[in-house]
Amino acid sequence: MKTHAIGAMTACLGVAVVCLAAARPAAQTEPLQVQIPRTAAGRPDLNGIWQAMNTADYDLEDHGAAPSPVLLMGTLGALLPGESVVDGGRIPYRPEALARRNENRRNAVPAKPGRHLSADPELNCFLPGIPRATYLPHPFQIFQSPNVIWIVYQYSYARREIPLNNPTEAPYESWMGWSNGRWEGDTLVVDVTGFNDQTWFDRAGNYHSDALHVIERYTPISAYHLLYEATIEDPKVFTRPWKIAMPLYRRIDRTVRLLEFKCPELVEELHLGEYRKR
Repeated sequence: MKTHAIGAMTACLGVAVVCLAAARPAAQTEPLQVQIPRTAAGRPDLNGIWQAMNTADYDLEDHGAAPSPVLLMGTLGALLPGESVVDGGRIPYRPEALARRNENRRNAVPAKPGRHLSADPELNCFLPGIPRATYLPHPFQIFQSPNVIWIVYQYSYARREIPLNNPTEAPYESWMGWSNGRWEGDTLVVDVTGFNDQTWFDRAGNYHSDALHVIERYTPISAYHLLYEATIEDPKVFTRPWKIAMPLYRRIDRTVRLLEFKCPELVEELHLGEYRKR
């Protein structure tokens, strides 16, 4: 009797194991349900303060750590290492444009005080342009309505107004360009034109001309993360369009808000020091 009972139990266990093994792959293939906050109109709710957490502002491409270009004080001001956010790793420069990029890199940080308009525009407190405004080491805030989206950046209070589904032509060239938005499913797509040639993509001298055209894509991947993608086209500088991608993180600090970063006050001596009475 005992032998028969043990045999029956073993058979049952064997059947159970087989059933579980058969059921497991089906369970693993079920799609992950991600809860994305939505507005009353059913669109993803992008309202809030966001920030990139990477070193793309130093250099969009792969870069290692390096000492500070202005301070000889150990790690203070050192350049942080980072991986490329460029699809494929490298920016596809035209040969003559690559030479200009290398010259920009040499002049990015001036060796002596004074006005240096050939230096990194961020150093001079010029508006950062698109897409650089997104991955500066500063947060930015999105305000969303059914017909318009506004983005306010902590850096020098740069801001954008993005009308939805009513595209208009850029009336003039500017540092931040001219934005038109639309929804593609859950992705906010922003088409940006009308740039001048006065901004860089990073501190490493990567640059563009006044023919720059940027298409941004903001895609929610959770309640606290956006996938940010920007396709960059400029036939004067690059051999083909290229793309960057990175996550953006919703700031959930208890007292988070945009703070004042009035950089014009920080560059007064740099720009006007030579005119100061001694």
